[in-house]
Amino acid sequence: MSDRTTQEVDYDLESVDLPRLSGLPLRLFVALLESPLGGLLTPNLLGTLGLTRFREQEIHEPPTLYPVHGGALQTEQAAVPKTEWPAPPAEAGPGVHFATVRDYASAYREGRTTPEEIAHTALEAIESSDAAEPPLRAFIAVDEQDVLRQARDATRRIEEGQSLSPFDGVPAAVKDQIDMVPYPTTVGTSLLGAAEADQDAGAVARMRSAGALLLGKNNMHELGTGVTGLNPHHGIPRNPYAPGHYAGGSSSGSAAAVAAGLCPVAIAVDGGGSIRVPSSFCGLVGLKPTFGRVSTFGVAPIGWSVIQLGPLATTVTDAALAYAVLAGPDPHDPHSLHQPAPSLVGWDATDLTDLTLGVFPAWFRHATSNTVSICDALLSALERKGAEVQEIAIPGLEAGRVAHLITIGAEVAQPLEQTYAQHHGEHGLDTRVNLVLGREFTAPDYVRAQRVRTQMLETFDRALRRVDAVLTPTTGVPAPAIPDAALTDGDFDFSTLVEIIRFVTPANMTGLPAISFPAGYTDAGLPVGMQAIGRAWEEPTLLRLALAAERLVERQPPQIHYDLLTT
Repeated sequence: MSDRTTQEVDYDLESVDLPRLSGLPLRLFVALLESPLGGLLTPNLLGTLGLTRFREQEIHEPPTLYPVHGGALQTEQAAVPKTEWPAPPAEAGPGVHFATVRDYASAYREGRTTPEEIAHTALEAIESSDAAEPPLRAFIAVDEQDVLRQARDATRRIEEGQSLSPFDGVPAAVKDQIDMVPYPTTVGTSLLGAAEADQDAGAVARMRSAGALLLGKNNMHELGTGVTGLNPHHGIPRNPYAPGHYAGGSSSGSAAAVAAGLCPVAIAVDGGGSIRVPSSFCGLVGLKPTFGRVSTFGVAPIGWSVIQLGPLATTVTDAALAYAVLAGPDPHDPHSLHQPAPSLVGWDATDLTDLTLGVFPAWFRHATSNTVSICDALLSALERKGAEVQEIAIPGLEAGRVAHLITIGAEVAQPLEQTYAQHHGEHGLDTRVNLVLGREFTAPDYVRAQRVRTQMLETFDRALRRVDAVLTPTTGVPAPAIPDAALTDGDFDFSTLVEIIRFVTPANMTGLPAISFPAGYTDAGLPVGMQAIGRAWEEPTLLRLALAAERLVERQPPQIHYDLLTT
């Protein structure tokens, strides 16, 4: 396809008009959908979601099953050299200061506290947060004895001058989609994960080798099938900025834990914005690296061609530190073996005069007016920092949206076929709807979606030859309020889901790195995030852009927050 101007490219993303269901109407809808009469409902439902038009499109490109971007074959583990690890920032951003990894490390080395003391404080804070009204529910599982054992070991290492890294003894948490000893991996369900993991996931092993104090498993949207964070089995994680609102999903508990100060960093999984959406809703930094940059060994085998592990953090420096630990090849994950050597060179160069930022205006402005005005203001501020802003065109976004829906829907539903047949009634109601829809996608649908993936790779490659990053709001709406009925019976609102994920799914289909960072706050005090999508393997550019923004945006304190260092 030849290049065309912005004016010549039609913007084809549309909102979806489906009723919001909760309580008794949702129970009745699910019962009908799962009954023999369900076949009468699904064609209209799938048509409303765009599948009918998708099936009618003529696509000539061959399918791309995994968005692998190449690189030299690596035969052993490697990581960002410690000489490149971020130092404490020379300049703090305006507004509230959140306790960082380096703050904990300094407190330990100066003798002001120890990992053991912090472990006790963190455990008390987690218990207090869940006893509050409403409960925070950031964690699914915390093994107190395991946490205290880790803390004793870290305290001893630091006292003996044998610290493993700046992360030694610093609280961190892990999404319950990722294997971590001694916990089961339930993926947010009440029926999976009957046995404890017998081996750490690759990412967890790296964090453990850096000495991180792993507090436990974070709550999440069940099976990662939604982006609000709803979970009827383990409780709904609350947004620390507005406890009556969702924290975002599917890494909801991870975002709630970090924003509430229970830890400065959490490790999560992003299959459709699942790191970036909760980061935006909760005023955090969330990085989804390039597909294959971080090992996915030990991650629940759902959504395999769209997922990537990455950090959520309160600051860009902490996100960069976590990335330094996580990035690099792992012999256990074949997709991680073809990548250039991970590096952070240049990540903190906040003079932006050599950067060109791309904006597709119609896409950028397809959000609430408050969201657009906040992101517009930050974009102008980045221009004043020296960045050039250039209008670009990105065709085919609607086909890409449906292709992602098919891909992740099928890749979640297929591995659970036997479980669904025997135990579907044990899932939450919204999850049951999504599993029914995922089972309706056909093999031709899936192959067509992968052919669209090839188109998307070509489209974004073409755009990123002209610009260094593509900028959008992270979500089309700020964090939605939690309906009362959702607390007992769940909540199904596909129209709002489409508004939430409008900007994030292309990075999952293309495997390109993307970051969400705070852009400001709505009139109601809800955080708004800005997203940057970059070229493969160029995470330092995204971190650099986020760091520049961090020094421009005044951070506000959340309503729920625990300062473990001063408690």
